[in-house]
Amino acid sequence: MSGAVDLDRRRILTGIAVAGAFSILSPFARSAGVDYPFTLGVASGDPLPDGFVIWTRLAPLFNDADGRGGLRNAVPVRWRVASDAAMTRIVRQGEVTATERFAHSVHVEVAGLEPGRPYWYQFDSLGAQSPLGQARTTPPLQAMASARVGFVSCSHWERGYFSAYRHLAAEQPDLVFFLGDYIYDSSYAADSGKIIRPHGSGNAVSLSDYRNRYALYKTDPDLQALHAAAPSVATWDDHEVQNDYANRWSQDPKIPVAQFLQQRAAAYQAFYEHMPLRASSVPKGPDMRIYRRLDYGRLARFHVLDGRQYRSEQPCILANGSHQGHVADNLCHDLRDPARTMLGWEQEAWLDRGFAESRAQWNVIAQDLLVAPLTQRDLTNHKPGRWTDGWDGYMANRERMLASIERHRVNNPVFWGGDIHSFWTTDLHADGNNPDSPVVATEFVGSSVTSDGPPYEAFTQILPLNPHVKFFDSRQRGYVSVDIGEREMLTRFRVITDPRDPMAGVSTLKSFVVTPGHAGAVAV
Repeated sequence: MSGAVDLDRRRILTGIAVAGAFSILSPFARSAGVDYPFTLGVASGDPLPDGFVIWTRLAPLFNDADGRGGLRNAVPVRWRVASDAAMTRIVRQGEVTATERFAHSVHVEVAGLEPGRPYWYQFDSLGAQSPLGQARTTPPLQAMASARVGFVSCSHWERGYFSAYRHLAAEQPDLVFFLGDYIYDSSYAADSGKIIRPHGSGNAVSLSDYRNRYALYKTDPDLQALHAAAPSVATWDDHEVQNDYANRWSQDPKIPVAQFLQQRAAAYQAFYEHMPLRASSVPKGPDMRIYRRLDYGRLARFHVLDGRQYRSEQPCILANGSHQGHVADNLCHDLRDPARTMLGWEQEAWLDRGFAESRAQWNVIAQDLLVAPLTQRDLTNHKPGRWTDGWDGYMANRERMLASIERHRVNNPVFWGGDIHSFWTTDLHADGNNPDSPVVATEFVGSSVTSDGPPYEAFTQILPLNPHVKFFDSRQRGYVSVDIGEREMLTRFRVITDPRDPMAGVSTLKSFVVTPGHAGAVAV
């Protein structure tokens, strides 16, 4: 592990200029024998018209085996927010204490700022200064200001470099959405032939495992650059905990519920410790509230969903008891059972209220999965079926959600998703079984940052069975960039040249426009 970590440490020290140069350690810090504490960079998130969260975690030894980052005692951390990049006009400042309870992470909820403008922020601790970060408040609630927004998902350290993050940062977005699989709990075998960047550790299970996995990812200079460039909004998928987990059930039937909930508690705590989240998301054991709404003036309301924590048990469980996702026969009753839910009943009701109350021009539902129904074929017997680990495993919940959009006449609903490591543009029909029923919403799914895509040929062969799919490509890695205006939403699928190349280039694979009052995307 040390060789890979040292290599990436050198990349940080040489490449961090994108995110703000490291300040030189003070003589006090050097004499105290303290390494640079801001190895994981800075981040901002969950912006409001009058403020945002600013985050950092002190971790001078970010890969310490015990997951504590090389610190034990409580440490004071000073923070300041300025209205200029030179940090000469300080508008807010204060001091907080970083403690061992949350791995010396700090989450400062800055308030009292002006709406709709950029700010810059920085931390000081242990005689050192953090990199500089830029955040932005959202516009006034009645403003119709345009926005550039990016969304990303599925970044597996071992499968390549995070160039997608660097290129998205260069687009100077106003807001970035992380839609799941920010880390991967799992690891490839050393002889798999899959490892481009080794991290030398196995599957994450304990709190120290998850802390060190996040810390490793956050040493990546391209990820640091993106977080330092714009505020972010994060939700999760499965790999922040375990592949294909659902609520309190592990994918492995041999792991008891009580044991798995301990693992989930550790994973959720590490997620909180490494994301710019508000106090409303502080975990309580294995429970953590991350579904929330964010208004961007009158332009857009973002409904951010949690598709994992509250699910009914995985449908159509295999004969060996495995909860792992698979293509289940269409006749499986679980797929359509109205007593089952993907979001949990409380979150379903919350989403319905959010639809009812929204007066925004655009309603974006930001979540972790492909929402559109997808008829697939089992690769062994070729029978038609549905993938159990996604919305197709919870059809009744999807029908209730789309019916809510229709019932409340929601303005211009657009779904964003990830998970499936490929680009998708789909029409969401009122009746998923009837392609002649009205289109009630538009969907865009982004490819992975590095993770391998599903087999392109196999999926193109099932597209004739799915006429609501307007575009699909699983061959390239990248992200999605969206320009949202009052009169149109322009979505660009952006692809990098090669995840194996830390200096990969970028281009646009395909662009689509959605216009108000017309559900469905048009290629441009």
